[in-house]
Amino acid sequence: MNDSVETELLSALLLLETTVKSLPAANPKPSLLPFFARIDDLAQQLPAGTDAVLLHYLHKKSYEKARLFLQGCEAENQAGNCRHQ
Repeated sequence: MNDSVETELLSALLLLETTVKSLPAANPKPSLLPFFARIDDLAQQLPAGTDAVLLHYLHKKSYEKARLFLQGCEAENQAGNCRHQ
């Protein structure tokens, strides 16, 4: 993963994951909408030829699967209801 958009996307996904994990103790609760907007914006910036699997995860909002894919841990992803990894 050399592409700067993919690097930014991974950072945004990791930040979302960290924020979600902190929600039970957070007061006030942060809005997750800016995180989703940032991830959607970055997904739209991905270049032609981006792996179809990654695009599928992002389209389906499977952010944990997208993160694992970008981290090179695709084998850890479980098959979903759409019969796609």
